[in-house]
Amino acid sequence: MARKKIVVGLSGGVDSSVTAKLLIDQGHEVVGIFMKNWEDDSPECTAPQDCTTAEKIAQKLKIPFYTVNFSREYWENVFEYFLEENRQGRTPNPDILCNRHIKFGAFLREAEKLGADLIATGHYAKKYMNPKTKKYELHIPVDREKDQTYFLHAITQSQLAKALFPLQDLQKSEVRRIARENNFSTADKKDSTGICFIGERNYMQFLQRYIRKDPGDFVDIDTGKKVGEHIGLSFYTIGQRKNLQIGGVKGFEEKPWFVIEKDAKNNQILVSQNEEKLLGKELTAHKLTWIGGNAPSENFECEARIRYRSKKAKCYVKIERRDAINRVSSQDSMTHITFDSPVRAISPGQSIVFYDGDVCLGGGEIV
Repeated sequence: MARKKIVVGLSGGVDSSVTAKLLIDQGHEVVGIFMKNWEDDSPECTAPQDCTTAEKIAQKLKIPFYTVNFSREYWENVFEYFLEENRQGRTPNPDILCNRHIKFGAFLREAEKLGADLIATGHYAKKYMNPKTKKYELHIPVDREKDQTYFLHAITQSQLAKALFPLQDLQKSEVRRIARENNFSTADKKDSTGICFIGERNYMQFLQRYIRKDPGDFVDIDTGKKVGEHIGLSFYTIGQRKNLQIGGVKGFEEKPWFVIEKDAKNNQILVSQNEEKLLGKELTAHKLTWIGGNAPSENFECEARIRYRSKKAKCYVKIERRDAINRVSSQDSMTHITFDSPVRAISPGQSIVFYDGDVCLGGGEIV
C-alpha cells in the first residue's frame, strides 16, 4: 500500500501501541489520538492513566498526539440506550454501539478533519476486499481466540472501507513480543475488559447509580414457588448463576440456581436448578445490519453467535420483512432464526451475529 496518512486510536494498551508501530514501519504517516469517552467522579476511572500511557507511547514513536473528548456523543449514542435497555429488563451490549457510533463514527470524522486517509485500531479482525463483489468483508482474524468481529458486526461498508486492522494476521503473543522488543510500557499490560470505555466495574453496583431498584420475587419456574427476592429485573441476565443469593430453600437441593426468564408483567425472575432449562433452538431478532449492505437472501443457512464467547452454531435464517434484506440497517426489520442444535442462554438485548465460514455477515438484536 502506498504511503498514507493514518490516524491510530491510541488507548494506552498494548494492541494499539503495536498497531501504530507496525504502520510506521510500513512507511505511513501516523498520528495518534486518545479518545476520552466517559466522564464521572468515580475513583474507578482509569482514563487519565491510559491517556498518559498513550501519550508516552506516541512520544516514544515520535508521532503527533491528540486527545479528543467524545463524552457527549458516547452518552447520547451509547450510554442512554444502554440504560434504557437495562430498565426494560434486557441485557444490551454497549461495545457494539460504541464501535459503530464512536470508534468508527465520531473518531473517523475527527481523523478526517486532520486529513487522514484511513484510521487504524488494535481490533483483532481482518478486512478483505472481495474481487467479485468489489465490497469489503469483515473476516475472523488469525488469532481466533481474540476475534472481535462479534463487536464489529454493525459497522457499515463505508466505515470498513476507511479502517485498517494491522493486527489481523498476528497472534496476541506476537503482539506482546513486538511490544517488548520496542520497550513499550504496555507490553505486559492486562487486556481491558468491562463496559466499553467505562472499564471494569461491579456491574450491579454501577447500574444502581442510574437505575432505581424495583424488588420482586425469584420464582422456581417449575413449581411457581418463591425461592428468594431480587432487587430489580435490570440487574440480572439470562443464564446468570452468581450473586443471586438464593440458598437454603426448603424442598430444594443445595445446588446452584440459574436465571431462566424474566416476567416483567409480574416483576418476577424465573429461576431453576436445572441448567438445561437455558437451552433453546429458536429466537427472533430485529434492528438488522449487514456489512455488505444486504443479506445473502430472504432465507439462508449460516452459523451464528448469540454472545461474544459462544461458539458459532449452525442455523437457518428467515427474514420476515422483505425490507430487512436490502437495507444496511432496518429498524423495523424482524428475523426468525432456528438452530440445528440447542444454544444456551438466549438473552433479549444481546446480539446475534451471522457468519459464512470466516466472513462476518452482520447481525441483529435478540428480541
